[in-house]
Amino acid sequence: MSAEKPDNEVQSATTLWARYSQIAFIIPGSVVVGLLLGKLLDYWLHTRWLFLVGVIVGAVLGFVDMIRTVTRNKT
Repeated sequence: MSAEKPDNEVQSATTLWARYSQIAFIIPGSVVVGLLLGKLLDYWLHTRWLFLVGVIVGAVLGFVDMIRTVTRNKT
């Protein structure tokens, strides 16, 4: 017998809350990581503009992950 739940089974409120609460942290976390990596590359390569690239890439990746999370949880 399989231990997996059927797809049509209703999920508990705490499980749904935990899944969707991560959405509030996806984009800011991605932007901060992109900023830190960009600043590190700026320091290492002696440039002044890579932090901006890091912020933009972090924001884009944050939105992609947010959209994946929302569409994955739709049933």
